[in-house]
This record gives sequence, C-alpha cells and structure tokens, in this order.
Amino acid sequence: MPGKIIPVTSASHFETLLNSSTYTIVDFYADWCGPCKAIAPVFQSLAEKEAKPGKLQFVKVDVDAQQEVAKKYGVSAMPTFLVIKSKSVIETIRGANPSALTAAVRKASNDTGAGVAGSAFTSKGRTLGSASQPSQTVGDGAFAGLQRMMTGNGGFADMASCRREPV
Repeated sequence: MPGKIIPVTSASHFETLLNSSTYTIVDFYADWCGPCKAIAPVFQSLAEKEAKPGKLQFVKVDVDAQQEVAKKYGVSAMPTFLVIKSKSVIETIRGANPSALTAAVRKASNDTGAGVAGSAFTSKGRTLGSASQPSQTVGDGAFAGLQRMMTGNGGFADMASCRREPV
C-alpha cells in the first residue's frame, strides 16, 4: 500500500503499532469488498495529508488475513474504521462514509497538538511604546488582565453581585 498507510501483518504487529503513536486510524477491509475499494482513495488522501510520526498514524487490517485482530475489535462489517487513542477506541465508523471518516481524522489531527504554525505564537506578547522605552512583557499569561476585570472597579464580579432590593 503506497504512502503513509501501514499494512498490519499480525496481531503482535498491530499491538506494536498502537504503542508507537498517540492516535491510530484503522481501516478494517477485505479485498472482495466493493465499498472498501470505493473509500480507499479517501483513506489514502487523509493519510498523506494528516499523518504525523508518533502522533497520528494510518493502518489497514485485512480482516481475512488478520481475523484475530478483527475479532478483538468486534468487526463484523466492512469497511469499519476505528479511531484509537492511547490504545482505547474513541470512535467507530461503519461503512464507506467519507464525511464521517474525514471528520473523525481531522478531530484526531487537531488533538495531536500545534503544527509548525503553533510555535509562532508562544511568546508572551509586548506592549507598544516609543523608541525611548523598552518593550515590556504583558502580564504573566494570556488572561492576566481578566482577573482584575472580574474582581472590581465595575467588573463582572460587581455586576454579578447586584441584587434587587425589596421595595
């Protein structure tokens, strides 16, 4: 199988794969299954776009060759896709449903953490000032001013404590 899809060769191989990545997207298929063949290009495309070494991997299990693995996960219809996170099944998709498969893969991909762009936004931020004043960091975190806003001087806490007085 081309690309970033790993064919499972045994039950122990499958266990090794599960231990090697946070998320594993599993395609249980059969060579004789028409719907399996129809959705295979979608699975391939998702694998090429979303696979992240050690975080998100794509594997295929031939149910005829790997009956032990299919039985362990209760696979009785093909195709069946499992989203496995840290060795626990968190989502099952039965049938050739490209939109459900795509949504499940994207959800897992988003949960694997920030990609390359995420590292661009890790600094604390700076205040604007003139050239005569050096930049200063803004608070200790992203919500440093929120505590001040909520605790007084017309903040949310003041509004939340307003009560209607009896007349």
